[in-house]
Amino acid sequence: MSARTASQPIEVLLVEDNPGDVRLTREALKEGKVHNNLSVAPDGVEALAFLRRQGRYADAPRPDLILLDLNLPKKDGREVLEEIKADPALRTIPVVILTTSEAERDIARAYDLHANCYITKPVDLDQFITVVKSIEDFWFTIVKLPPEPRP
Repeated sequence: MSARTASQPIEVLLVEDNPGDVRLTREALKEGKVHNNLSVAPDGVEALAFLRRQGRYADAPRPDLILLDLNLPKKDGREVLEEIKADPALRTIPVVILTTSEAERDIARAYDLHANCYITKPVDLDQFITVVKSIEDFWFTIVKLPPEPRP
């Protein structure tokens, strides 16, 4: 992807195993101000295959932003974050941790692994939607997202 034009949608990868949270995130982003495409990976293994464009994800778009849950099946979010930030082709993609964990060790570990942001998911439905819209407002309208690195 070269420089983004205003008409191009923002590509978001949601790594989330809870179908309810996927649905709520999709709805919140659909109501948002910025045109976006949401792709979903239900576990860490699928997320990494998507990011590396492996197998059925050969034509997957490069995400402009990753929303990553920590507690995932197959490969947890901490491992996924560590692999993303260790990979020169992926490390510039901003990763927002969006999880239920409020544990200080999880927060510290996420930032040690170079998460760009850590947000605890609210239990309340309206607050959850507000949080997702706030993520969208900040990352899609205020922040300048990095271009894809050239090989």
